[in-house]
Amino acid sequence: MTVNVGTIDRMLRAVLGVVLLYLAFFSGLPAFEAPVWKYLAAIVGLVMLIVAAVRVCPVYSILGIRTCAR
Repeated sequence: MTVNVGTIDRMLRAVLGVVLLYLAFFSGLPAFEAPVWKYLAAIVGLVMLIVAAVRVCPVYSILGIRTCAR
């Protein structure tokens, strides 16, 4: 798979992933007490962290987008 996620994009995804995981499991906010929102936020956060780690975004691949230098 070709790398298509740049450094800034990668950092933003990692921060967003950590924030979503925090909100899902540790925030105590009423919006995240419902299981649907809690686990949806956890899944999206986990996917964001995985994409940040491997630097390959499947959606970017489908759309032909690259945020990294060639």
